[in-house]
Amino acid sequence: MINKRQTLVLNAGFEPLSTVSLRRAVVLVMQDKAVVEQSHPGLRVRAASLDLPVPQVVRLCRYVRVPFRQRAPWSRRGVLVRDRHRCAYCGRRATTVDHVVPRSRGGGDTWLNTVAACAADNHRKADRTPVQAGMRLLTQPFEPTPADALLLALNLRDGDALPEWLGVRGGGTAAVSSAAAG
Repeated sequence: MINKRQTLVLNAGFEPLSTVSLRRAVVLVMQDKAVVEQSHPGLRVRAASLDLPVPQVVRLCRYVRVPFRQRAPWSRRGVLVRDRHRCAYCGRRATTVDHVVPRSRGGGDTWLNTVAACAADNHRKADRTPVQAGMRLLTQPFEPTPADALLLALNLRDGDALPEWLGVRGGGTAAVSSAAAG
């Protein structure tokens, strides 16, 4: 279970950059490229010459210049994470991504046209719209902001588990909370 944990990576100026695996976060800390800013309470990584709190948030020691991103890039994994691996049609565990408007009918790979779906519902809907297939969406797809995408990747419903100084609570995280609740 601990191998599945995602760690938030902050730039030297505390701006969120991305999420990485626990293993990658530990390597960054061991190579003195990052410091642990927040750890999971009571959990530690131990080895012969290592005793480190399990990092939830690490901050890079050197500033990394990155281009400004106003939008989170679309990905199949991102859609599954956004929808919390729950089928948009029945609520069961989702393993695939479904296009609300099928690609064959002009629908694209966009945040607003894709939802997580279980294999059975994806097969049942086939090459039709939900209306044509007689299926109802339980949740509406939305486009997460880059900050929302990071919080979703960390499996957080809101910013409560992260410290105030992180500053990713404002703006778009309401969409995360309302989408997670709905």
